[in-house]
Amino acid sequence: MPADGMSVWVVDDDDSMRWVLEKALQKESYKAQSFARLEELRRALKKEIPQVLIMDIRLPDGDGIRFLPEWIGCYPDRPVIVVTAQADFQNAVAAYEQGAFEYLPKPVDLRELISVVNRALEIKSTPSLRPASTRSRAPLIGAAPAMQRVFRQIGRLARSEVNVLISGESGTGKELVARALHAHSPRAQGPFIAINAAAIPGELLESELFGHERGAFTGAVGVHRGRFEQAQGGTLFFDEIGDMPLAFQTRLLRVLAEREFFRVGGRESISTDSRIMAATHQNLPELVLSGRFREDLYHRLNVVEIRLPPLRDRTSDLPLLLDHFLRDAAEELGTSPPRLTPDAIAELQRWPWPGNVRELINFCRKLALETPGPVTAREDLVRLRSKGVSTQPGDGLDGFRDWLRNASDGAYAHALEAVERVLIEAALERSGGHRQVAAQLLGLGRNTLTRKIGKFGLNLRARSAVRGKRQT
Repeated sequence: MPADGMSVWVVDDDDSMRWVLEKALQKESYKAQSFARLEELRRALKKEIPQVLIMDIRLPDGDGIRFLPEWIGCYPDRPVIVVTAQADFQNAVAAYEQGAFEYLPKPVDLRELISVVNRALEIKSTPSLRPASTRSRAPLIGAAPAMQRVFRQIGRLARSEVNVLISGESGTGKELVARALHAHSPRAQGPFIAINAAAIPGELLESELFGHERGAFTGAVGVHRGRFEQAQGGTLFFDEIGDMPLAFQTRLLRVLAEREFFRVGGRESISTDSRIMAATHQNLPELVLSGRFREDLYHRLNVVEIRLPPLRDRTSDLPLLLDHFLRDAAEELGTSPPRLTPDAIAELQRWPWPGNVRELINFCRKLALETPGPVTAREDLVRLRSKGVSTQPGDGLDGFRDWLRNASDGAYAHALEAVERVLIEAALERSGGHRQVAAQLLGLGRNTLTRKIGKFGLNLRARSAVRGKRQT
């Protein structure tokens, strides 16, 4: 749509921001005006109504998100673009719920903003989004651009019931995203039912999903309602969908296509009414190419994909995350949260965090419990990390004896875990990082090995082992 003569107004109390946005809009031939207060905007609206409004959230005389219903009620065909420095999950979802066309965090990419303005002018109306009946309590925290994209996707999907695939490494918070999507959806009053496809043996999966009738098999002493029935009117979340047995994928695909199923041993079909979400840490397109995941099921699940970034790609969020999880850990342990010095935070931002946010949560518990004082410096972290390494047994029987003298409770489990980790590392090194070969060497299933690699955070180690073999 041509920009000539199209009016785009800006409401922002930052003088420099107003000036920059006005110049950028005028350069694109838009008719731009800017205001520092909502009161000024209301006065101007008595004479003219802009085609698009760009608005900050925090204004001297009001809240931009609370102003949105007023605007939508009067001018439903004039889109609003929210631009804010207070870019967090709750604000992003609230903006979309109240009818914002788009939500952009500051500092603003001017090319992206102009592109959004152009798109906004192509629509004739912006329907108001129904406010969610409940709020998500999930700690989705982040100001990094990668997390802001996730928040915006959740906001856009607030009224949608399409199937969603959530991908990302283990520990990035995929179930938290699924729960947030459910909490801000039209199905928020319904149940959220989760099932881990990797944790249930294949022979039990059918009964867990579809239920069974009394007498269907030995031990079936009564009627069992499966997860599809439990999720009626709500959301059914498949965690680690990539680990679902191939034979069962066919059964699941048929149910998703026909929207009905039979209990095990049953003769009457049962209709299903649940929104489907799935999550995986695996590369499903690669599994499709290798024949280990059905392509038609992949496309049915992947109507919209939300990709979560690993923690190492958003270390700028560590101060926010540390503050939140250290407070949680301190409250849980009945202690005061330690305060991290700038050099301590900088040190943590250099760590690789192979276990992602899950690893960070466990680290915060350990830090809250073992920190020597109210302030934690870089050298304290180094000592704590060294102590963590030394809790693993050394080589040989003498190494285990020395370690056991200083070990805490649960030494047997820790020792088994340490041995298991060393075996997996050795198998990966011998196989050149090839997981199938390593699994055969250890006598494990490939999926089991993959889960343990994620548990121990050995992905980086596996890749470095491969590089080391090639270099030699």
